[in-house]
Order: sequence, then C-alpha cells, then structure tokens
Amino acid sequence: MTLSPLDTGWLREETSRLLDFGRAFPHPRGGAAWLRTDGTPDLDAPRCTWITARMAHVYSVAALLDVPGAGPLADAALAGLTGVLHDRRHGGWHSSVTSDDVPAGDKTGYDHAFVVLAAASGTLARRPGAEALLTEALDTLVRRFWEPGPAMFADRWDSGWQRLDDYRGLNANMHAVEAMLAAFDATGRPDCLERALAITERTAGLGRQHGWRLPEHFDARWTPRLDHHRDRPDDPFQPYGATVGHALEWSRLILHLEATLGTAAPDWLLPAAEALFARAVADGWAVDGAPGFVYTTDWDGTPVVRQRMHWVAAEAIAAAAALHTRTGDATYAQWYDTWSAYVRAHVLDLRNGSWWHELDPGNRPADATWSGKPDLYHAVQATLIPRAPLTPGLAAACAIGAVR
Repeated sequence: MTLSPLDTGWLREETSRLLDFGRAFPHPRGGAAWLRTDGTPDLDAPRCTWITARMAHVYSVAALLDVPGAGPLADAALAGLTGVLHDRRHGGWHSSVTSDDVPAGDKTGYDHAFVVLAAASGTLARRPGAEALLTEALDTLVRRFWEPGPAMFADRWDSGWQRLDDYRGLNANMHAVEAMLAAFDATGRPDCLERALAITERTAGLGRQHGWRLPEHFDARWTPRLDHHRDRPDDPFQPYGATVGHALEWSRLILHLEATLGTAAPDWLLPAAEALFARAVADGWAVDGAPGFVYTTDWDGTPVVRQRMHWVAAEAIAAAAALHTRTGDATYAQWYDTWSAYVRAHVLDLRNGSWWHELDPGNRPADATWSGKPDLYHAVQATLIPRAPLTPGLAAACAIGAVR
C-alpha cells in the first residue's frame, strides 16, 4: 500500500507506543500476565496460552525490527510456552494455568495454532529454543487436531487427549491458516500451504452459501449450528451469529495465502476476499448511527451485539491495506483512511497507553466482554501490515527488511 510519509511515520510511532505498553507482561511464575487498563500485570488472573503466544509473536517481530529490549521479552513469553503452560505429562499446551499453576482441563486448537505462530516467529527471529518448539507445536497441532476427511482442525480435547468435544469452530481454523503460513515461512514445508488452502476453500464455500456471512459454529460433522449461543450472544469466543471482524480477518488472510501460493493460486481467492470484505463493511460499519463496527449480526445482517471491539477496527485497517496493495483500488485506500481516523479519534488511549479493547455503541470505553488490555497482537499488526508486502508473513518480512 502506498502511504503518505506522515501516515508511515504515525504507524511507526504507534508500533513503538504499543510495544512500550506491553513490556510489563512477563509473569514472575512464567507466561504472560493479563494486563490491566494501565498496563500493570494482574498477577492473580490466569495466564492464558493464547495471550502468551501472541506476546511471543509480537515481541519476536519487534526483535526483528531492532526494538530495544524486545528479544528478552520474546524469550520470556517463549519460556512460558516451553515451561508452565506446556503439559509435560501428556504433551501439548494447557489453555491456561491459574496464579497457583493449576492447569485448565482442556486443550484447544485455537491455543495450539497460536503456539505454532509464536514458535514460527521466534524461529525467524532466531530466539533460543524456538525452532524445537515449532517442531513440537506443528506436530501436536496436526496429529491431535487435524481431521483429514473435512480437511479442517477440530476444536477441543480434554487435558489427557481422551475425549474430543463435538463442537467444531471456524475461529480456530482461521488462526490455523495464519499459523500455517507462518510455519511455511519458517520451514518451507509444503503441507502447511496445502492445509491452509484446504481450510480456506471450505471457508469460501461457506461464505458463498450464506451470503458471505460466515457461520462460525458447527457440529462434529461440520454442519453449521446457526443458532449456537443465541442465548449468549456476546460470548467472547463463541458469539451467536456472524462475526464482522472475522470476515475482515479472513479477507486479509486469503490475500496472504494467494500471494504465498503465487502462480499456483486458484482464481477464486481474490473474489472471495473482496466479497467477505464488502459484506463486513455493509453489515458492520456505522450501521447504527455512530462510527465503528458492530461486533456481530444475525443471518439477515441485523446487528446483534453493538459493542465496538478494538480488534475489529484493527483487522479492518489491515484488510483495507492488504486489498489496496493487491488491487490498487482507491476505494480500499479511502476505507483505510476512514478507519485509521476512527481509531485515532476513539480507540487510542493516549493517557494509559495501548488501545481501548472495547467501546460501547456510543464509543465510550466499556468492559462488558473484555476487561483490561491484555492483547497487543491485533493492534500491532494493524500498524505493520500497511507497511509490509502480502508475502512473506510479518516475521519473515521483517527478517529481510521488507517492512518500511
């Protein structure tokens, strides 16, 4: 994407500001602490594998950008993944551990996908132990979660790998695509691209069948469960209906996949990316009289949860930038400008740092779904993707100096 010097400078400054906010994340007992609104760690809260892995990824990328102090922070997060969050008895990763190191009783594809992403970025950043972690994480994710028939990843096991839950989810598979692309950058393994393409092909098919509003929840046979959590519409991981931000995120990931496949890319990828983007914008952006994206809609496009989540705005910026890079269409640049301005006006917390993770429908800070600011992943990537090529991925692009 062609950016003005002013915007490029702001993005660099915002990357630095976000990374400074997160520096207190290492928990004294290992893993990433949940960060409060002011960036102080909540040492009594559980340490989550997905947060720890995201911090490992973000600070590995920062180390490749030569950000002072980023390398040791990446190493601290990676140590949490090889230490307290790793199940030495059964293998794989606990979804979380309490402040007293008691593990949760489940293991999820979502968490394991993020461990792969973290390990791949750490490997590209040449962080100690990351390559061995990537080998184990890839093996565990594929061996335990991959289902060859539907060519998708399953969602949740118990801690001893004895019982696989009947629920299947698209969210874990979306992040698995991201993880497979990062793993391909780090290893060159062609099976990573094959799995990413298979997942994306099923997802695009679901989009076509449902007016590009993506079903998120399925039974064990991958039959959509369109009423799942109708009674809990604001569930943080399994909300009812179509999740606007995921359509935007898928749009961008499809473009990364297409660029990585090169001449082998099928011709349906770009139209799918554009259709998902268009549906998300039509259903989600400023549809209730105020700027911002609603969180979810029903299957007719009517807003259900109207809270504004920071990660949705971040993915909107990244998707618009990626589509402009791919197509050169000025409309995408205009959307990028619109959403960057929205983030600057409403989402940035210039007093405490980072981005407000949740706003109410009037764009006031809220915590109905999320408390604190534990996650740098979406916001940092939104400041890097507009400055990066579509392929390779962020860590690999930083490693070769391709991020401006």
